[in-house]
Amino acid sequence: MEFGSFKIQRSHGAGRFARGEFKSIGEHVVIEPEVLIFHPETISIGNHVYIGHRTILKGYYRETMSIGDHTWIGQGCFFHSGGGISIGKAVGIGPMVQIITSSHRDERLDLPVLHHPLEFKEVIVGDGCDIGIGSILLPGVKVGEGAIIGAGSVVTREVLPYTVVGGVPARLIRERSGGKRQR
Repeated sequence: MEFGSFKIQRSHGAGRFARGEFKSIGEHVVIEPEVLIFHPETISIGNHVYIGHRTILKGYYRETMSIGDHTWIGQGCFFHSGGGISIGKAVGIGPMVQIITSSHRDERLDLPVLHHPLEFKEVIVGDGCDIGIGSILLPGVKVGEGAIIGAGSVVTREVLPYTVVGGVPARLIRERSGGKRQR
């Protein structure tokens, strides 16, 4: 189809999906209205998962996204799995969280950044984590088991297991004590 001086090309889909299109999908999965899912054939969703309204799961044709059992994903999240996303079991992800797995290289000044090659890096979120509302996890980040990411944080590097981080960029606030009294 021609429009003005350029040709309109088909996009990678309208975000609509059917249960049978997923790589795998468990039982008792709730996908709220207005959720958009692209490339569901690359997405695995475990049992007892909740995905909130207006979330976008942007699968990618060459990598996978996996979401573990008993995970809760809040409203308005955006996950782009160009580099792969692995979310563990029993993870709480607040509304408006973004997980990004690609960025443009900065190679030449004579080209707009948009035209530079993409670089992809996997994001891994361990079991039992809590990701606060509005947080952003950038390419290559690994969040260790049981870690807590404070609301509005931008995570640019590895988060160790059972730690609490927050801020822009996210920094260590404390280690989790597991209910033991600090002396």
